[in-house]
Amino acid sequence: MLSVVLPKGSLESATNDLFTAADLGVRRGSERDYRASIDDPRITSVMFLRPQEIPQYIEQGLFDLGITGRDWITETNADVVSVCELEYSKATSNPVRIVLAVPKEHPANTGAELPEGVRVSTEFPELTKRYFDALGVKAKIVPSYGATEAKVPDIVDAIVDLTETGTSLRKHGLKIIDTLLTSRTELITNAATWADPDKRAAIEDIALLLQGAIRARGQVLLKLNVPSDRLDSVVAVLPSMTSPTITNLATGDFKAIETVVAKRGINTLITSLKAAGARDILEIPISKIIE
Repeated sequence: MLSVVLPKGSLESATNDLFTAADLGVRRGSERDYRASIDDPRITSVMFLRPQEIPQYIEQGLFDLGITGRDWITETNADVVSVCELEYSKATSNPVRIVLAVPKEHPANTGAELPEGVRVSTEFPELTKRYFDALGVKAKIVPSYGATEAKVPDIVDAIVDLTETGTSLRKHGLKIIDTLLTSRTELITNAATWADPDKRAAIEDIALLLQGAIRARGQVLLKLNVPSDRLDSVVAVLPSMTSPTITNLATGDFKAIETVVAKRGINTLITSLKAAGARDILEIPISKIIE
């Protein structure tokens, strides 16, 4: 039913991990293969392409569903339907930023302070041109095909580049003076596919699974038993998504508790629960959380 295109390159590994967690594991002969498959009746074909190409191919109807970044949607000015944001990137779950950076000793602290004729290297020439046009600054845009930060100051005066943490820019002696765009990974389709009731239902199902896998990251299910007279003490130290589920055990004056908590800090939480009176504590991994 759905033809799917996934990003090759920096997002490739994280995307494969996400689809596996969503029980939509991607199968292909090797990492060099561009064609793949997913064992799901809603997906008929899968292809890997560079993320900068995906928005236009989706817009043209060559694929029904794709994953790319808001940065490339904006750069290509593609007319696509954003199904949902997917909170992951190549290294973290944080959004990435397209930023304007100059040497740290440069006197400018904003893009508007850069001089006329400033030379700017970037992999996002269209977005960069629109940015400087809006500022009224005449800039010479120099397309970059990698290692953009290395081109300052020998080749260009400034760069517009993608950053997740800013570490690489600082390492190369650069400072960020403006953010052009904050970008997350997005699941996208086109208007014709979205208007098809069967395809739209399939897309919504896939989005549900992917978002559920993302929500489950860093979460675990805790199950524990507690004597009734210690219940209040245990609940007082127990975080939960909403409130814990509490039921009576079949025999004895005990309560059973279930709740979802963050994996971070579980080492101290379990010992606190034990000290408060909990027993039979189980920590269980979670693959998906569907709200």
